[in-house]
Amino acid sequence: MNVRLLNGLGFLACAAMMAYALYAEHQLLLEPCPLCVFQRVATIALGIVFLIAAVHNPHSWGRRVYAGLILLSAGAGLGVAARHVWLQNLPADQVPACGPGFDYIIDAFPLSDALSMIFTGSGECATVDWHFLGLTMPTWVAICFAVLLAFGLLVNVSRIGEPKS
Repeated sequence: MNVRLLNGLGFLACAAMMAYALYAEHQLLLEPCPLCVFQRVATIALGIVFLIAAVHNPHSWGRRVYAGLILLSAGAGLGVAARHVWLQNLPADQVPACGPGFDYIIDAFPLSDALSMIFTGSGECATVDWHFLGLTMPTWVAICFAVLLAFGLLVNVSRIGEPKS
């Protein structure tokens, strides 16, 4: 199968993830917590990498560069989602206290302190508002990142779509 088409499918998967995130926010009225926001950023970054790879359609070493970028963006998203799942599974007495909102943290603190506070998570990140097939949204996001990571590496590192010598 064509590498350009496969990278395009990766982009469409990221676009679908973002479409559902926006649907959940605006139609289901599920307000995203700070970790959700970073998962969205990682999804957008991964989608952009897939889109540029599809448009560029590189060969040999160029595909490895895109594979590296996919590893970075999907790996970051998977890490944030895993942290979010961990927070949601803490016993109630170990959940961090709710802190200030994302916008306030970004406006009021230096970037390094703000990022540290956000990635530590807060009580709002441990709240479970949504389930599908018994799994929470961060769990599904982690699964999607893992699948897209494996898919992106397979597409861009393997010999799929390369001309036969």
